Amino acid sequence: MMVEMEKSRMVFLYLLLVATFQQAVSDDTQPLSKVAIHKTVFAIDEHAYIKATPNVLGFEGHYTEWVTLQYSNNKPSIDDWIGVFSPANFSASTCPGENKMTNPPFLCSAPIKFQYANFSSHSYKDTGKGSLKLQLINQRSDFSFALFTGGLTNPKLIAVSNKVSFVNPNAPVYPRLAQGKTWDEITVTWTSGYDINDAEPFVEWGPKEGNLVKTPAGTLTFDRNTMCGAPARTVGWRDPGYIHTSFLKELWPNREYTYKLGHRLFNGTTIWSKEYHFKASPYPGQSSVQRVVIFGDMGKAEADGSNEYNNFQPGSLNTTKQIIQDLEDIDIVFHIGDLCYANGYISQWDQFTAQIEPIASTVPYMTASGNHERDWPGTGSFYGNLDSGGECGVPAQTMFFVPAENREKFWYSTDYGMFRFCIAHTELDWRKGTEQYEFIEKCLASVDRQKQPWLIFLAHRVLGYSSAGFYVQEGSFEEPMGREDLQHLWQKYKVDIAMYGHVHNYERTCPIYQNVCTNKEKHNYKGNLNGTIHVVVGGGGASLAEFAPINTTWSIFKDHDFGFVKLTAFDHSNLLLEYRKSSDGQVYDSFTISRDYRDILACSVDSCPTTTLAS
Repeated sequence: MMVEMEKSRMVFLYLLLVATFQQAVSDDTQPLSKVAIHKTVFAIDEHAYIKATPNVLGFEGHYTEWVTLQYSNNKPSIDDWIGVFSPANFSASTCPGENKMTNPPFLCSAPIKFQYANFSSHSYKDTGKGSLKLQLINQRSDFSFALFTGGLTNPKLIAVSNKVSFVNPNAPVYPRLAQGKTWDEITVTWTSGYDINDAEPFVEWGPKEGNLVKTPAGTLTFDRNTMCGAPARTVGWRDPGYIHTSFLKELWPNREYTYKLGHRLFNGTTIWSKEYHFKASPYPGQSSVQRVVIFGDMGKAEADGSNEYNNFQPGSLNTTKQIIQDLEDIDIVFHIGDLCYANGYISQWDQFTAQIEPIASTVPYMTASGNHERDWPGTGSFYGNLDSGGECGVPAQTMFFVPAENREKFWYSTDYGMFRFCIAHTELDWRKGTEQYEFIEKCLASVDRQKQPWLIFLAHRVLGYSSAGFYVQEGSFEEPMGREDLQHLWQKYKVDIAMYGHVHNYERTCPIYQNVCTNKEKHNYKGNLNGTIHVVVGGGGASLAEFAPINTTWSIFKDHDFGFVKLTAFDHSNLLLEYRKSSDGQVYDSFTISRDYRDILACSVDSCPTTTLAS
């Protein structure tokens, strides 16, 4: 009887957990999608107003500025809200044909952010007057602010502000560094409003206190027709500007370099960015302290509290802040999928690149593709869901450079000193017999473990092990079909650590192969691991995911919080993994691996030929 009662209690707890998870999923929605902009009613009230100051931003070359709004409504409501629009002219005359509505007047572009009128003016409901500070970034166009009544679902436009703009809306902004296709190459990608018919993009760079050279940049963009569906093709569309990439080659290992972004106008003048700096990568196999930060699913958030970010990506700002604070002790960053959760609202890519600029302009910011970048029905994605909001991978593979043979496929390898990283694309088929499976095996097999002993596999969805409630509900403890084929490759090529995002929490397993722990140690591993340690690092910032109320033998540490992982390779024999919380940057879980080259060569189950001359 007691056994049956305990079973009933566990079932009840699990059903409660599943319901909680389903609620968490519903909260994990792009906030801008809550704005029914297509239902807007034009109801300008001559007694209502909204004013923005200052009118011009960026006099000192800043790309991020604060504006103050003053507004009034004679019939205030707690549902009144303010939308930020860019370009400032968001009237019906600018609407493309695909967005035609049947009942004019109408709006056809979502705001780039919004906030409730009573957010910082708690007496607004009584007085009808309020003020609000909002942060703007340079996004290649001017801005206006609109006061709405009727809430987000039945908006009525009652007042529009004056226009606000940056001194140079087209300025080169938000550089993103990435590893090139060789160890001695760094790529610099940035965004501007200058087409190649307006100016020639380039990077001026060189060693610190050395001679500077100019390297030209290529220019890409994408348009509405390359989007696969709504909202990316409709209310979420915003011109992404021009994305430039320059390839800085033949770098000296470990040397400090400075660089500036430039656009040479055809009238002879040059538009410059501020000066940045980076440190070149070590030679593959070089023995030195090398530090790597890895996380997934960070998303973007607003420093001004707009877009209800507290309910959407509450940890994003903290993760960004902690990495910036530790940047002097970080050499390279991997963001393994679900980058900004734009979900078809293209303006959010600018917001994201602005948020990570202090990081990405200083160290390589390597990305992987996730479901919120790629998935869309009928486009070849492995999953036919709507998670990309119609983007179908285009913004991600254009805004960020990765050293892939084909950036559309988004799988690639990169070397950093003693590390080899193999990055998979879980939104395309990875199973045995596919092109990606062949790539993964080649990446794992081609590394010289004497020179690069630390072999790391990265992917967005959990192809290994996770105790997340939704996986347990499916009875899989993994992405369905996730590890069935790949675990043989991990074991054969002795992958040290496999890391994933997608599940918004932290979890670490024992060294494991085929559901069996291959090492009883939990924190200080010595010698051959005999398996691979799997780590979920999806707590970068998006709404947290619940664990199932089940304890498995392979799960060593779980944390339902926001955080990231830092790997430190001290030399060819000693590696440290630390899990740090985004809230305080402190270490809450860690382990070390200590071994010699002969330990990597040693045989374990399924990692050596079954027959040798010795046998």
